[in-house]
Amino acid sequence: MQEKSALGRAMAMVADLRERCPWDRVQTRETLRPYLIEEVHELDHAIAGGDRAEIRREVADLLLHLAWQLVLAEEQAEFSPDEVAADLETKMKRRHPHLFDLGPKEPWEALKKKEGARGVLDGLPPNLPELLLAYRLGERAAAVGFDWPDAAGPIAKVREELAEVEGALADGDRSALDHEIGDLLFSVVNVARKLGIAPGPALERANGRFRDRFGGVERLAAARGLEMPDAGLDRLDQLWNEVKADGGQA
Repeated sequence: MQEKSALGRAMAMVADLRERCPWDRVQTRETLRPYLIEEVHELDHAIAGGDRAEIRREVADLLLHLAWQLVLAEEQAEFSPDEVAADLETKMKRRHPHLFDLGPKEPWEALKKKEGARGVLDGLPPNLPELLLAYRLGERAAAVGFDWPDAAGPIAKVREELAEVEGALADGDRSALDHEIGDLLFSVVNVARKLGIAPGPALERANGRFRDRFGGVERLAAARGLEMPDAGLDRLDQLWNEVKADGGQA
């Protein structure tokens, strides 16, 4: 470990805090898990916003947590930073043999089998956010040829699943409705994948548009003396269309 490297300096800071700060001294992997997850989401949010200063701050926070994991590992004599780096190098060389004069380029599924995966979908953490997990499942299946040739296939599947949702709704079968809604959402994710659209960020932007437009509806209703619960859907829909036509602001 180079003490003057970015990671080395971060580890030195954590080690120092472990000695001198009562809070840092008692932290474990389990106590740090919620903060690690939070920091990953905050970095993701900063990247979506495109604010370079904010991205820099969040990368620093994530670097701190990586340093924490390495310091804890060293304290327990589990592994060293150099061993982690060696694992990374070995993995990347195995996945890119043609770039390191180690052999010809290999299909993705063959590489995964060499890494011990029993099936194509092995290795995906079950606690990934549901939208991301659906995307990655479709991506993994597509890597071995289980996929439509273009977006027309999943678009047709969306229509099929929507009809099945309507059928379950007409039957009043709550269990079937839950099942069909899940299938519909999974099919929509496949449409996004085939069109090269990341569904999570796309939904994030849609959430932002809805938040902005609904706020505009609230402001318009207040300006016109309307109580939203009493206005009725038709009137609120008119306000929504006004806000939308005005670019989402009012």
